[in-house]
Amino acid sequence: MEIEPITPHLGAQIRGFDLGDLDNGRAKELSDLFYEYRVLAFRDQELDRETHKAVGRVFGQLHVHPSKKAFGMKGDPEIFKVRAEADTVRVNGGRWHMDVSCEENPPAGSILRLLELPPYGGDTVFCDMTRAYETLSPPIQRMLVELEACHDGERDLRWYGVTPDPGQTYPSWNHPVVVSHPVTNKPVLFVNEGFTEEIVGMSYDESRSILDMLFAHISKTPDLQCRVTWEPGTVVMWDNRAVQHFAVHDYAPHERLGERVSIVGQGSPISWQPERSSVD
Repeated sequence: MEIEPITPHLGAQIRGFDLGDLDNGRAKELSDLFYEYRVLAFRDQELDRETHKAVGRVFGQLHVHPSKKAFGMKGDPEIFKVRAEADTVRVNGGRWHMDVSCEENPPAGSILRLLELPPYGGDTVFCDMTRAYETLSPPIQRMLVELEACHDGERDLRWYGVTPDPGQTYPSWNHPVVVSHPVTNKPVLFVNEGFTEEIVGMSYDESRSILDMLFAHISKTPDLQCRVTWEPGTVVMWDNRAVQHFAVHDYAPHERLGERVSIVGQGSPISWQPERSSVD
C-alpha cells in the first residue's frame, strides 16, 4: 500500500489497497486511515454497487437521504445519485457544505464513486473544520462555543430551485456552532453555507454578519483545504463530521454521474468544550 498525503494537514491518496477485500484486519486498517486523514482518495478500484455499500457498512448502518423519504424517490434507498448534465446550472455539492447537516443525526461519513467522468475538471475540494476553528482568533473562538445555529434542509432545496409540495417535510435542526468530533473529541466548526440558515437568538443582521465571516473563512483560506482530482477507478471517502466539501463545476458542457453512500452518524452533535479535548 502506498499512502501519499495530499497536504500536511488533510487528505491522502492511496494505491494498493483493495476496497473490495476488507477481510483479515483490513477493515480496522481502513477505519484508522479514515480518522487519521479524514479524506481518502483510493485509486484503481473496481467496485460494483453492492461492494460500494459493503465498504460503507464497515463504519455502521447506511444512511437514507431525506429526499428519498420526503419525495418518494425510487431506486435503492441507500444510494444517492449525483448527476450533472450538459445544461445543469447548479450541481450537487456546488457550494460548501457537510452532507445533510440539517438532520438531528447528520451522516458520519460519505463514500463517492463516479460512473461517468468528464475528460478534465470536476475536482472536489475539502476543508478541515478543526483547523478552520483553531485558526480563528481567541475572542471569536470564545464567542462561537456559546452559540447554536439552525440547519434547514429547505435552504438547500431553495438553492436548487426545489419547493416541497404541501404535506412534504424536510428536516431542520439546531446544532452547536462548535461541536466535539464523536471519535477524536477535537473541536469542529459546524456551520456551512449549504444548510446553515441562522444563528439562534440573534437578529438577522447579527447572524448574517457572523455566518458570512465564517463562510468566507472556510472558502477563502486555501491552507485549510485539500483538493482531489478524479481518475477512472477513484473512490473518495470523507469524514462528514470533520470536513466540508465543494464540487467544482468547471467541466460543462461535459457530464458527470456518480453514486454516493453515507453512514449513519454516531449521534446528535454535542457542543465542544476545552476540557473535553484530547491531548495529542
